[in-house]
Amino acid sequence: MNVVGRKASSVLHSAVKAARGIGERLSRKLVNKLILLFTTIIILVVGSLTFISYQMLQKESVASSIASTSNNLLLVNQNLEEYLADMEQLSLPQIRYDEIVHAINHESEDYASRMYVEDYLRELYYSRQDLEAIYLYVVKEKKYYAVTKENYNITVRTGTDAVVESLPWYEKAMKSPFNRSYQSFVLPGAEPGYSLQAENSFMAYHRVLRSIVTREPQAVLSFYYDSSVRDEILKDIPFGEGQHLLFLSPDNEPFYADEPSVYEAMEKAALAGELKGGGDGRLTWSMGEQKYLVVYDVGEREGWKLVKPIPYSQIYEAATTTRNLSFAIGVAFLLLAVILVTYFSNAITRPLKKLSFQMNRFSAGDFDAEAEVVGRDEIAYLSRHFNQMVRRTNDLINERYKMKLVEKNAILKALEAEINPHFLYNALQAISTKALKHGKDDIADMVDALALTLRYCISGKDIVKAREELKHIEHYLSLQKARFGARLQVTYDWDEALMELEMPKLSIQTLVENAIKHALEKVSSTITIGIRARLTEEYAVISVQDNGPGFTQERLEQVLASFRSGWEEREREGESIGLVNLHTRLRLLYGEEAELAIRTDKTVTEMEMLLPRGGVNHV
Repeated sequence: MNVVGRKASSVLHSAVKAARGIGERLSRKLVNKLILLFTTIIILVVGSLTFISYQMLQKESVASSIASTSNNLLLVNQNLEEYLADMEQLSLPQIRYDEIVHAINHESEDYASRMYVEDYLRELYYSRQDLEAIYLYVVKEKKYYAVTKENYNITVRTGTDAVVESLPWYEKAMKSPFNRSYQSFVLPGAEPGYSLQAENSFMAYHRVLRSIVTREPQAVLSFYYDSSVRDEILKDIPFGEGQHLLFLSPDNEPFYADEPSVYEAMEKAALAGELKGGGDGRLTWSMGEQKYLVVYDVGEREGWKLVKPIPYSQIYEAATTTRNLSFAIGVAFLLLAVILVTYFSNAITRPLKKLSFQMNRFSAGDFDAEAEVVGRDEIAYLSRHFNQMVRRTNDLINERYKMKLVEKNAILKALEAEINPHFLYNALQAISTKALKHGKDDIADMVDALALTLRYCISGKDIVKAREELKHIEHYLSLQKARFGARLQVTYDWDEALMELEMPKLSIQTLVENAIKHALEKVSSTITIGIRARLTEEYAVISVQDNGPGFTQERLEQVLASFRSGWEEREREGESIGLVNLHTRLRLLYGEEAELAIRTDKTVTEMEMLLPRGGVNHV
């Protein structure tokens, strides 16, 4: 036993001695100490963050699921309500209402009226791809017209059905203040009427046609829709295993249910009555042993509801998967961090050696020697000041040579970028002459106008007379009229006494361009642009007015806000950059008293330049 004990003690002593030797060798180098320190810190930080993120992920997964599902249901429900609105639009003969009602009243005695009714029903049937059948029930005659597809042919037939007026959907349509009713075929037992088999229809829309004079019901127009468009809209909703989806009317009648049993369970729990608009669009519901998060959206138009129950187990499963993924990412990040720590720890000890090497180069007469600067520690401070010394010495030696080199490069760049405006002007004049020789007077006029516009734009003046600016506007508008034709009308209210008024060059063009962009380009009707000038006691007021749709209130506030903000904060791109630049020019030329005012509504937009009298040139 003693021998064994001595051997074990000897082995333990040797292991301790070896560990101490390794520790001493590691501690001799600064880089090893840094690696050990930083690795320990990173392990603590990564471990703590991973644990905290796991706690937060459970809550965030639920919140994220609610937010994404709510937004998705909102968009899909809007599309569904637009689909229902299209049904209503289709059922109303907007222009031919009197003709339809007259034909219905006389169809039994007038062959032409009967043909008119049949043609109208065929036209409705052909207008959509998702119609299974159209029925027109004539109240007075208690008969109906039916348009269906039979053996690949569209046929119109008539018949009688005394049971129609006793059906729930008929009574509901007659009592409705909107003269309509929706009928669902989702649940078994729904009676479509007309002896119709509605296997392929998911709903029907019934519209009462009344006499405009007596308000008495004349007929009921019924549309039976298949599920093609509905399915096309609903396919945008992500659907996972265990989830359900229901589409309910404002009366909580199901018009779509992936499983009717889920709707029946909701009815037993009176859950549909709790689905109300204006809330947060979610609640919790238990069906058997399964607990659901019910996310729903109530339509703004009529209150149609799109409901999506999601099992909580599925939500938590996603959170668990995310947690495991976070652990994996954390481990990978830790490995990467250890590698980076090792790299940067070595990088910390290398700058002194590199700085010494660069100093030797500098002392040997190499004045381009510069040390690498890493970080902001003391070594970086020394390296930075050493580099400054090298640069200053190098600048003193090479200043003259470098100045000449920069000068030559600047001349070269200027020659490369130079454009001869006179060449462009002469070229346009040559094109105009060529057009005149070939009898293209309209092209010659446009080229001349463009040449004069170019000549005016490249002139060096920044302040011009009103006479010059208005002449330029005439050339500019002649080009625009070639584009828009008679839709562009221009009026001038400019007294001859104000022709010598001085203003910034191209300022009126900026306002006219804005009127064309925001008025003429956005409507198809004729737009009149008015240009006028007047004097007040303090200002020379130059205004451009148009009768277009104008700015929206939100956009107007954005433009006015850009006027008030500092130049460095303003948008440098966008639809109103021209107005922003013009406002800035006015302030630079005339001071804070100058102003660019905008007034707009749905019928007229007016922009005014207020130039102080006694400004740059004492207007």
